[in-house]
Amino acid sequence: MSLSKPIMSLVGSYLQNLYLHPVKTKSITSCVLGTTASVASQLMAGDSLKLDPILAFGLYGLLFGGSIPHYFYEVVERLFPEEVVAFPLAKKLLFERLIFAPLMQAFSLYTLARFEGKNHPAAVKQLMALYLPVLQANWKWLTLFQIINLAFVPPMLRVLFMNFVGLGWAIFLATKRRNQNQKKE
Repeated sequence: MSLSKPIMSLVGSYLQNLYLHPVKTKSITSCVLGTTASVASQLMAGDSLKLDPILAFGLYGLLFGGSIPHYFYEVVERLFPEEVVAFPLAKKLLFERLIFAPLMQAFSLYTLARFEGKNHPAAVKQLMALYLPVLQANWKWLTLFQIINLAFVPPMLRVLFMNFVGLGWAIFLATKRRNQNQKKE
């Protein structure tokens, strides 16, 4: 019982910040979860911690992982309003899976490589090697979570929900990228 009071206070504070400063709060959350995913991926692989991927995932989350999805979900709600559009969930899902996910996946892979210090040709090479398998895995494993997100999660909490799903996804992505880098070496 004594633990519930601080937890509820933390949740209340988070929700207040989410309401007052949505992009900032989502970006910081994405940064923390991306950093955590990179560390977890390295520890799970039994590697010693490398700073470049940790910083890359954290910086990506801070700059893009909260802000881009925040604005994307706002656009989706405007494009496919529940009360006006027929089959809004299906249209939102198709838009997210067929347009947003492929673009965001390419952007993520390239940007993470650049944040790790790779030059443009090396980042493009890594993008080309990973894009299709990672996108296929995204479609296979994240579609159900997107259905749940779009159907049941309030718009204000959609980025948070997908950030927690993204924790597992970022561990997968970091592992795929690390395996690709080890193949090159």
